[in-house]
Amino acid sequence: MKKSLMIAAVLLLGTPAAGAADFMDWLKSHTPATAGKKEVPADAAALLTLEPGQNEMYPRVSPDSKSFLAVVSSRQVNEVSRRVLENGDPLNDVSDDVHAPDSFGWHGNDEVSFLSTRAGSLGLWTKPADGQGALRRAIALHGNLTQVTLLADGSMIGVRLLSEGKPVPRTSDDFDNWDIPNQHAQVVRISADGAERMLSDGINPAVSPDGQWVAFSMEAGRSRHLFLMRIDGSELMQLTDDRCIDVQPAWTPDGKRIVFASNRADADMRDPEKGNWDIWSIGRDGRDLLRLTMDPARDGAPSVATGNRVLFHSDRKIDKETQAAHQVKGGTAGFHIWSIVLPSTASK
Repeated sequence: MKKSLMIAAVLLLGTPAAGAADFMDWLKSHTPATAGKKEVPADAAALLTLEPGQNEMYPRVSPDSKSFLAVVSSRQVNEVSRRVLENGDPLNDVSDDVHAPDSFGWHGNDEVSFLSTRAGSLGLWTKPADGQGALRRAIALHGNLTQVTLLADGSMIGVRLLSEGKPVPRTSDDFDNWDIPNQHAQVVRISADGAERMLSDGINPAVSPDGQWVAFSMEAGRSRHLFLMRIDGSELMQLTDDRCIDVQPAWTPDGKRIVFASNRADADMRDPEKGNWDIWSIGRDGRDLLRLTMDPARDGAPSVATGNRVLFHSDRKIDKETQAAHQVKGGTAGFHIWSIVLPSTASK
């Protein structure tokens, strides 16, 4: 393109004034609008939630894909909220327990689970998703646990944190939940009677829809890769391998693919914060890697509904038209929930 423009410019020197004007019109029509600027590719993601003064993160789609849970932060208060999946409207508050934002999840379509010390010691509790009704302690626990999933048989998959120094307080803008300073993370399985078994080093465990497999992220030097193993820790396999950080895996409802957050498109392993964080997808056999989002903002924590609709949180800039459509005035900075559809060709 540059060579052809130079040739045309040379020809222009010997062109009459009228012809020069025609040439300038041609030049304008053949010069990209982004010339001289770094072109940023766009994706088809749509904004789902936008509540005034709130930070909305970590969507978790219900098994029936009718609603989702999210961590909502406002004025340094964090709580778990249930939202309508179709349009993101609030339904009810679920829990403002201090441990809930790091450990909430679905237990069937009508119950949610989360860690709590409400009885004086750590336990995994369940309650109706609509916020009404009694709470029940499912498992009595101990020590430092996070990122738990209650299984159908009453056992749980979670992350055991082993102290390697003084704990560092987390913030409401907790994008990197795979990086917990001064803590060594292990994926564990705890039975209903409290017996614990360490399955592997790693973090961000995600249990498959059939309850038989666990996808998770494991550290390897400065990189983090996705791994897959059976629920008992057997048949360990590595899915991704690159100089990047692959984290926060989630399964598609059919169990054929895993979506995840990664900085692999623009990784800077000396300073991961400078990387471009996007949502990616890969087959459970480690094939057919696909990039879903392309934006300079931080996209993370995907969760997949039926129809392969992927929800994720992002701190993308929101234009005035989108803000007006959501009838929100004032600042819109921070994280909100967005959605994008996984291409049908990737689900085969």
